[in-house]
Amino acid sequence: MLNGTKRYITNAPEAGIFTVMARTDSTKKGADGISAFIVERGAPGLSLGNIDKKMGQKGAHTCDVIFDNVRIPASNLIGGVEGIGFKTAMKVLDKGRINIAAASVGAAERILRDAIRYAKERKQFGKAIGEFQLIQAMLADSHAEIYAARCMVLDAARRRDDGLNVSTEAACAKMFASEMCGRVADRAVQIFGGAGYLAEYGIERFYRDVRLFRLFEGTTQIQQLVIAQNLLRDAA
Repeated sequence: MLNGTKRYITNAPEAGIFTVMARTDSTKKGADGISAFIVERGAPGLSLGNIDKKMGQKGAHTCDVIFDNVRIPASNLIGGVEGIGFKTAMKVLDKGRINIAAASVGAAERILRDAIRYAKERKQFGKAIGEFQLIQAMLADSHAEIYAARCMVLDAARRRDDGLNVSTEAACAKMFASEMCGRVADRAVQIFGGAGYLAEYGIERFYRDVRLFRLFEGTTQIQQLVIAQNLLRDAA
């Protein structure tokens, strides 16, 4: 029987099946007692909460998934063995973090393109604001950070494709790229000035949407812990 609530589940309102991690052995502490299951949407006792009203990312619906004495057949146990659910999750976690890092780079590139176009078109004091050095500095900083993040993503992805352990590299890429994207979005709003605060120009939506990159697949602070703990373990 599964009981409990999973929060902030992306695309839950549209999902037909759910992958669920749950503790199946209360005598074991930590990850050893966690198993992974496939649960179908129509399973008796499974229900969904109201769709969350979010700051951004409104095209990706999220809600709670509630389990009330949901009976799961043994055949739905992923891997066919209890206690490997956490390991199953870890197999896809590095890939997910690299994915978020790549998405952060892509969004930042789009935001920078919009900022460059606006800086060339917007006139102030008789010339395009892109001719002002402080505007140029924000554009340059954004491009340099995007370039660095893209290199990190490609390196981490290449290492993973080669079958290497990329726990540290994936965490580094996700942490840097997501934080970078937030800074690029913030600079873009600054370059647009008052227009950046208006919905019609689109930058404020990016500003809201990319804020989530620093939260899911592990917050920035979780990435810091992963990186530091891996460094200390490797040094030992």
